[in-house]
Amino acid sequence: MNPRLYRLLEKHQRIDEQLRMEQRRTFPDWVALLRLKRTKLRIKDVIHRFTRRAAQA
Repeated sequence: MNPRLYRLLEKHQRIDEQLRMEQRRTFPDWVALLRLKRTKLRIKDVIHRFTRRAAQA
């Protein structure tokens, strides 16, 4: 596996865990949730573009 792809997948998993932890809180910080969700989506898009380019090459 490509090292960059591996780092992106790790980062995606860490953000996912942070999201779950924040959602479990009694009073979740909705601003933090939105920020984490947007970041996770951006990373997912990068992963998708990266794998798409690798498949075409």
